[in-house]
Amino acid sequence: MTPRLRPCLLVHYHEISLKAGHRPMFLRHLRQNLERATVDLQPVKVVQLPGRLMLDLEGNPAPEAVRERVTRICGVANLALAQRVTSQMEAIKAAVGRMIEGRQFESFRITARRAFQTYPLTSVEINRELGTFVLERVKTRVDLDNPALTIHVEVLPSETFVYSDREPGPGGLPVGSSGTVVSLLSGGIDSPVSAWRMMKRGCRVEFVHFHSVPYLPPTSQQKARALVDRLTQWQFFSRLYLVPFGEIQREVVLSVPPPARVVVYRRLMVRIAEALARQTGAQALVTGESLGQVASQTLQNLARIDEAATLVILRPLIGMDKHEITAQAQALGTFEISVEPDQDCCTLFVPKHPATRMAPEEVQGLEERLNLPALVKAGVEGAQLETFEFPKGAGPFPVSRHAPAAEEGSRSQ
Repeated sequence: MTPRLRPCLLVHYHEISLKAGHRPMFLRHLRQNLERATVDLQPVKVVQLPGRLMLDLEGNPAPEAVRERVTRICGVANLALAQRVTSQMEAIKAAVGRMIEGRQFESFRITARRAFQTYPLTSVEINRELGTFVLERVKTRVDLDNPALTIHVEVLPSETFVYSDREPGPGGLPVGSSGTVVSLLSGGIDSPVSAWRMMKRGCRVEFVHFHSVPYLPPTSQQKARALVDRLTQWQFFSRLYLVPFGEIQREVVLSVPPPARVVVYRRLMVRIAEALARQTGAQALVTGESLGQVASQTLQNLARIDEAATLVILRPLIGMDKHEITAQAQALGTFEISVEPDQDCCTLFVPKHPATRMAPEEVQGLEERLNLPALVKAGVEGAQLETFEFPKGAGPFPVSRHAPAAEEGSRSQ
């Protein structure tokens, strides 16, 4: 009888395996995210196996679409479309035969791994027997160092997985496993990259965009929506707060000399974003600042901005240069959106020569001229909330104000 071959997607993780007693929590989030990412591509059943997760694709009409979705799930180290068979050698050979059928390859290698040591053949013996099987059917040769085709065989007690085209995932930790943060999102290149890097560290990201409508056209809002829509493909559901900042800037212009305005603007943005973060239970703010990139990002000015916050401000890009950030933006597909021309609040009422080294007492003296509580209240109350979902049916994350923490040790630009 011909062995039964069943298609599946095999998912491996790496960093999660190092989490010891917290591993079940991380795996739960990863499994939930796999289910959310494929909710509209049914039937897909996610099964947890020793050291890996398996998506059963039997009867699924779009396995390549499932594979493509999983490439954007943080926490996945690598993935591969595979054939799932019983762990009998004849069934394994049938899966290998299906894989090489009609293919031409000048060299190959068999890489077998046993997940249990009581299997009657060792990994070396499996490699040898399957290698002989391939050589009897294809005019090729074995190359252990640089093969044109690598056939992976993972033997578990009750079933075996056979695949060839393994591809990397994003790695990191599953979104949702490290709590919620709020990202200050401009229309620039940097802030979308910083938000994505926090997703990769397991954070759910909410977004705050400051705009200057009606003083400027609404193009920056359109860019912010497009960027959040793109990034939602990595976390399935997003919230975007559009904060009117033009009137707040006008109040600052009336009281603060030009060189100091950028830092005062940034401190107000931090206060408003923090107030919105507390409404959603977020535990930190995220910005796209890179040390020394612009005037507001000197060590002294970053310190002044931090002094306005009571939540921690995370800066994932702080040590990256513009070339590194741009390369990451291009890989994410946000670069093309970010470089579209627009006018955002960063271009309104901004001096040509902003101060680069403001002292604490200087900032404090200037802010005493402003009604800070009223300005923050205006920004929070004027914020417009929009939601984004991918794919359809993924739905919002459950509200959690005390998400489990990861194991210890392990513009707006």
